[in-house]
Amino acid sequence: MRQTFLRTSGTAALVALALCATQPAAQARGIGVGGAVALGILGGVVAGSAIASANSGYYPGRQVYAAPAPYGACHFERRAYVDPYGYEHIQRVEVCE
Repeated sequence: MRQTFLRTSGTAALVALALCATQPAAQARGIGVGGAVALGILGGVVAGSAIASANSGYYPGRQVYAAPAPYGACHFERRAYVDPYGYEHIQRVEVCE
């Protein structure tokens, strides 16, 4: 709602600026500086809105297809062992099947 209001009011302001900045038709000698500025701003708004609407925030992106783990893959396990002094330690051990 807010973006629509801002876009509409911005467009109305640019149209008003373009109409006020140009010379009357009876004295027109080309587009003039004001018209060129107004058209440049209007073109920038159009290009900016096209770029902004091209990237939708609702689309999560490309899907990633990862290959499944090969058969007999290795993994880590925690295993407890007792050292010669009688203390128990936990060690990560790689297990391959």
